[in-house]
Amino acid sequence: MSSDRKLVLASASPARLSLLRQAGLAPEVVVSQVDESTVRAPRVAEQVALLAAAKATAVAKRETDALVIGADSLLEFHGRPLGKPADAAEARDRWRRMAGRSGILHTGQALFDVRDGAVVSRDIAVASTVVYFATPTPQEIEAYLATGEPLAVAGAFTLDGLGAPFVRRVEGDPAAVVGLSLTVLRTQLAKRGLSITDLWRR
Repeated sequence: MSSDRKLVLASASPARLSLLRQAGLAPEVVVSQVDESTVRAPRVAEQVALLAAAKATAVAKRETDALVIGADSLLEFHGRPLGKPADAAEARDRWRRMAGRSGILHTGQALFDVRDGAVVSRDIAVASTVVYFATPTPQEIEAYLATGEPLAVAGAFTLDGLGAPFVRRVEGDPAAVVGLSLTVLRTQLAKRGLSITDLWRR
């Protein structure tokens, strides 16, 4: 069975878009414009869930008939949430502290089903993955900072880019570290009576 449901990604993240495309999906990208600094929660996992829901809510209001995916990621390190670093100095300080240690990358995912201009269902989940960092040399850190990549991503590292050699291993879903758990998305779709294969590009 195929589906002609419109899929909308409420995120400007190129990594999330790439993950969905690699999984055979062709979402339309609509950036939410949510002010993330206004969203706070006692726990990091709760915060990413709220952020994902806020993004999906903002974009769902603009849609008539669509499946809207909102997502957000934060690295929990020593109990504190780490989003995108403000500048190279902050990214450098983070890497000096994270080197040889581990953190938990939380990715919140919200799937909103919009029909006739109304949200008929909301499913919000969080995928949490333990990330074990290598110990890059000072020269490697400076070279990495010079690329600009760590300034554009939560936790100042990537698993699908130049930062990959500085991650020793992960415990959990690697895709969630990149930005979106496809396994979680499959489960969320199943709750709506859809298989992820229904949304494959034909």
